[in-house]
Amino acid sequence: MTTLGFIGGMSPGSMILILFVILLLFGAKRIPELARGLGKGIREFKDATKEIQNDLEEGLNDKKKKD
Repeated sequence: MTTLGFIGGMSPGSMILILFVILLLFGAKRIPELARGLGKGIREFKDATKEIQNDLEEGLNDKKKKD
């Protein structure tokens, strides 16, 4: 099961309607700003997960070297 599997069941008309409502709610000037903020948040999350993964790998390598 995919995370965005529900999108496959939506008709193109429904997607256009949803995009139109979002445009009306936020306005054309706010949407790029929201997208930039979302992109920065995703980038920070990826960086944090990479950092945690690197720390775990370093810890495992240090433990192997000691043994």
